[in-house]
Amino acid sequence: MPPRRLVTVDVFTDTPFLGNPVAVVLDAEGLSTVQMQQIARWTNLSETTFLLPPTTPAADYRLRIFTPGSELPFAGHPTLGSAHAVVSAGRVRPRDGRLVQECAAGLIPLEQRAPGRFALTMPAAQFESLSPADRQELVALLGPGGETEWPAVLVDVGARWIVTRLSDPATVLSLQPDFARSAVLERKLRATGVCAFATDLQSGVVEIRSFAPSCGVNEDPVCGSGNGAVAYYQQHLGLLAAGSTYAARQGRCVGRDGHLTLTLTESGKVELEGACVTCLEGELTAP
Repeated sequence: MPPRRLVTVDVFTDTPFLGNPVAVVLDAEGLSTVQMQQIARWTNLSETTFLLPPTTPAADYRLRIFTPGSELPFAGHPTLGSAHAVVSAGRVRPRDGRLVQECAAGLIPLEQRAPGRFALTMPAAQFESLSPADRQELVALLGPGGETEWPAVLVDVGARWIVTRLSDPATVLSLQPDFARSAVLERKLRATGVCAFATDLQSGVVEIRSFAPSCGVNEDPVCGSGNGAVAYYQQHLGLLAAGSTYAARQGRCVGRDGHLTLTLTESGKVELEGACVTCLEGELTAP
């Protein structure tokens, strides 16, 4: 089998090694699902993506997204990083700056807003309340600081995140969750993982951490779908008005420093924007 082009893109940063990397296999035709999962387990990044021809003329390309443990219908940073990779490689040319990705969650509109800077429109969200017992378990697995007066909500944006709002950013940064207990709760609720966040009341910047041990990722350095779920959570609870834009920060607990811009549009959709930078280009030899 001929070598396949492989690109690693750091997302939510313009400085290499400070964002969340995604491995993008640009020549994925002919790979089986088993092979894709093996490659994703081997790269050991939070996500690895595989570029395929679209099945609909409405899309520019099709993307399959894998964690080391499973396939996801949608994820944010792999969507942005893959768009950067396909445009940089000349595989797709944006039309008036716009692209459409096909994935298991449907068609995802994207926009190139500047060289190396992309935005996507998140899928619409669905919400499920946690039972008192599951909420109690969430507080327990997060450990000290996990207590909160705000409700925990399961937000489904293709990826399914258990979202909880905590008291302040320092509390979010101090969390030391029990990953084994988190994985059990995630599997019970068919959730991708847990997102804990808080807003700095002076700057308005949201600090977020995302834990997904059931997917093989104890802590996601900078999580696009998780940040999108947090924005929808705030809309759901009346904390974010249509037309609002805010900044989010993630990754400092794992040696990263990702920055995101999120907007709740007048139509009620969440837009997620961030910078991308290519860090590695090469060839993948698959059996």
